[in-house]
Parts: sequence; C-alpha cells; structure tokens
Amino acid sequence: MRPTAIRPTVFRSVLATAAAALLLTSCGSGGAAPEPKGEARQPDARASSADPGGLPGISERFREQIPDDTRQVVAVYGDGADRATATVVLYTKDGDGWKKRADWPAHNGKKGWTPDHHEDDKRSPVGVFTLTDAGGVLADPGPGGLPYTRSDAFAAPRTWAESHWHDFDLVIAIDYNRVKGTPPNDPTRPEGQSKGGSIWLHMDHGSGTSGCVSLSEQGMRHLLRTLEPDRHPVVVMGDKASLRA
Repeated sequence: MRPTAIRPTVFRSVLATAAAALLLTSCGSGGAAPEPKGEARQPDARASSADPGGLPGISERFREQIPDDTRQVVAVYGDGADRATATVVLYTKDGDGWKKRADWPAHNGKKGWTPDHHEDDKRSPVGVFTLTDAGGVLADPGPGGLPYTRSDAFAAPRTWAESHWHDFDLVIAIDYNRVKGTPPNDPTRPEGQSKGGSIWLHMDHGSGTSGCVSLSEQGMRHLLRTLEPDRHPVVVMGDKASLRA
C-alpha cells in the first residue's frame, strides 16, 4: 500500500493556470456529438487461463518492447486502423504466464491509429508505453495503485459538450512524450509540442477521442485499484492488424 501522492503547492498552482490550455489540446474535444454508449462489460473473473503464446494478438515485435520486470499489461485492441472503437484487456503475469483478468469496451482516436502520432491528428499512437502516474477530479479510488494527484485543474472546460464534462474525472497518463513522475496534466513535452502529448486512459463519453483511450468509470476504477508501480505496468496499444504485425 502507498499513501496518496503529495505534490508541492507551487507546482499545483502552475498546473492549475496551465490546465485549461492543456486540456484543449488533449483528449476529448467537445465539438462532436457523442455516439450511443455501449453497455460496459464487467471484469470476467473466469478469464484467467494462461496464454501459452504470451499475449494473444500481440506480435513478438511488440512483446520484445515490454520490460522484463513488467507483470501487468493493459492491451488496447483497436477494431481498425481508421476506426474509433476498441477493447481494453488487463493481463497479469505470474509464475505460470500471462493471464487475462478483465476487459472493457473502449474508444480511441476519432480517426483511428498511427505509428507516428502528431498534435491534432486525432489518431492514437501505436506502441508500448509505461504507465507511471494517475490523477483526476475525483478522489483516488485506491488504496494502492499508481501515484495519484487529485485536482480540480483536470476538469474539462464547460465550453465542451456536457457529455464530455466528466472525461477527466479519473485519468492514467500514458507515457508518450511526457515526464514520468509528474501529474498527468503536467504540460511538459520533452520531444516538442508538435509530437503531441497528453495521451491518457480516461473515462468514456461514448465516441472517439483526440488521441486518448477511454473506457467506463467502472473500468477506470478497476485499473486504478489494480495497477501497481512495483509491477511496472505498461500499455500495449494499436489497431489489431498493427499489433499482430
């Protein structure tokens, strides 16, 4: 177990003033009408058989990018290179190999996926990325889990469609063009602004995102309670064809 992460007051103040500008370029633009929501699947307690090939639907090329000490994988299987629907699956690795623990319907970028994500392309990046930090408007669902920063600065702008207002109530930062060990809404982008950033797992509004992956509140709470820093979790994400290649 770990205590809730405490961030310096000055740092939070800077984040709060920058939050509005950041969110306008991160997931969940409020300009489009949402698609009807599918009913979220509950985690399947029976889905625990070991997969003899490692991780199903994920090629050796991607498995080799998973750190040796990783024991938790969040796999995002996109339905197509140009589609915004996906499935999120949680796997854990124990003594007898990888096991599926839960799955949820999800959404990704409005325009699909890309191996070369850039700002405002409305596509989610394909790849393997670590998961080190979390946060949101709501309190930490813990105990346990990733370091969590609760702040009203995560709130989506009320100029967005009301269906998007709770997108960032719960957030897990995907370590794409960001500084690990900082709150998810830290605006620093080490590889430059044009490379894009603020790629998160967050709550679903029923349609595609600006590049993030979104799933139900129930799914987000499950991940936030389950992912542990000492198990070195990663996300493996992309359209199914790319992940198999």
